[in-house]
Amino acid sequence: MAKTRQRADVAIPGSASKAEPPAERTIREKSTGARSIIRSLEELDVDVVFGLPGGAILPTYDPLFDSSKLRHVLVRHEQGAGHAAEGYAVATGRVGVCIATSGPGATNLVTALMDANLDSIPMVAITGQVGASFIGTDAFQEADIVGATMPVTKHSFLITSTDEIPARIAEAFYIASTGRPGPVLVDITKSAQTEEADFVWPPILDLPGYRPSSKPNARQVREAARLIATAERPVLYVGGGAIRANASEEICALTDLSGAPVVTTLTARGAVPDSHPNNLGMPGMHGAVPAVAALQQADLIVALGARFDDRVTGKLDAFAPDAKVVHVDIDPAEISKNREADVPIVGDLKMTAADLVEELGAAHEQYGEADLTAWWRQLNRLRDTYPLGWTEPDDGLMSPQYVISRLGEIVGSEDSIWVTGVGQHQMWASHFLKFEHPNQWISSGGAGTMGFGVPATMGAKAGMPEKTVWLIDGDGSFQMTNQELATCRLNGINVKVAIINNSSLGMVRQWQTLFYGQRYSNTDLETGDGTAHVPDFVKLGEAYDCAAFRVERAEDVDAAIEKAMSINDRPVVVDFVTSPNSEVWPMVPAGVSNDEILYAKGLQPEFDSEMN
Repeated sequence: MAKTRQRADVAIPGSASKAEPPAERTIREKSTGARSIIRSLEELDVDVVFGLPGGAILPTYDPLFDSSKLRHVLVRHEQGAGHAAEGYAVATGRVGVCIATSGPGATNLVTALMDANLDSIPMVAITGQVGASFIGTDAFQEADIVGATMPVTKHSFLITSTDEIPARIAEAFYIASTGRPGPVLVDITKSAQTEEADFVWPPILDLPGYRPSSKPNARQVREAARLIATAERPVLYVGGGAIRANASEEICALTDLSGAPVVTTLTARGAVPDSHPNNLGMPGMHGAVPAVAALQQADLIVALGARFDDRVTGKLDAFAPDAKVVHVDIDPAEISKNREADVPIVGDLKMTAADLVEELGAAHEQYGEADLTAWWRQLNRLRDTYPLGWTEPDDGLMSPQYVISRLGEIVGSEDSIWVTGVGQHQMWASHFLKFEHPNQWISSGGAGTMGFGVPATMGAKAGMPEKTVWLIDGDGSFQMTNQELATCRLNGINVKVAIINNSSLGMVRQWQTLFYGQRYSNTDLETGDGTAHVPDFVKLGEAYDCAAFRVERAEDVDAAIEKAMSINDRPVVVDFVTSPNSEVWPMVPAGVSNDEILYAKGLQPEFDSEMN
């Protein structure tokens, strides 16, 4: 980073550079570093932090005890604090905050930091560190967490001087929330926490070289509009950046004006309502056939906050072979990283989409509007021929798809937030729930983190207590972090959990079925029908003082969901015992072209004939 000063009042109230006059309200008071940490969070309007104390961060927990502005949620594992901060951030659109101690406390955050980094989630993690004089001595619970997290964070700070604290924390929030959002780590030595210095607010931010782009290049926007106006087979490929940029309204306007079909990736669900007639659904490895086919057959792909990851493209050199690409992203490093962009546009997606709408209107006047009738006739034929659905299992157990579809119907989408773990249940939830609004779908995309579900649900509910927050989890994912149910119960965070209990690591088992000759090596978890029931999820839920019950018959599903919806004084855990033989379809096998998508086992659509 080059040495420059920069104003950051977008995220930091009243902050200024050295060259600017001081803010109207200036705080200057003697304070310990620990008190400065708490005061900084208060001045940044943080309302909830998730954390777990330990020796190196203990000085900070003392003034936290006196804070009337900060609600601290005591987690049972630091990974839970990290995922809770993620869930809070996605649900609210604000920066999530977590706190941990040094050594193993800090390293337990690494998975959550990686997850937030890959999914561009704004998050600040504050960790304690051994005293400055002990760094490098292998002191008790010393770990180089800045070095360890550098590859999986947007930025990391090590603070060894007390007077640095306000500015570095303010910078962390600004970096986390601007440009392409992401996690920032602030590691603070114990000596910096215990020593005294002046607490000055607003601070002067020192962010050399950090100037996130926002305004797109006007000429490139005009060229993109020309391509959209003249394309015969355009597709809007909407990624998770649309959610982070709060660009849903502008993208919907672009969809309406262009008449183009739109596909929304796993992390973009809800950016364009599922009820919108142009929404073809989710593309990729387990995407809807029309969405996958549209990208493959397109002559123009307009990528909006998407990164052409392997789960969407399949075999990259066979992806959308005839398409020109307009790529819009706030992060210049993503442009042409995987697929060469014909029209690269670096800028804020909300602003860029609005500019595209304006320029597209002008392009229509100059070039006319392309006739997309034939294109839509082809896509609608695929919609009619290959709708999302499922085959009932042949073992007499419930189909998980039925359970999830009934959850979606009964709970609805207006006042609900849906969270998932990772695995088959995650894909089924994306298929069979309906998303009408942004920020109502929270799932681990880029990292695919099992164990994400319970703490992320907790964070979402803590941030949006007025919403009904459901977790759809697998029996494998649930067992990794279910201890946070204790946190939920004791803090009045009354989430609802639907365990899709197929007694196995379902997605791994599906691959064993398809590619490993049904050799089910170490995928049976012994939690479901006819097994040891270890653990018994009902007893486990009751041990955490949650309402808990089991459902084993399809005819009992609706009543169980309604019962769960009626209980609001504690968390609810529902163990839905489902078939291990149910599989996720459609599917593109790894490493092949998306043209080879399978609608169901042994059934491959023929795009050439279907698209003519």
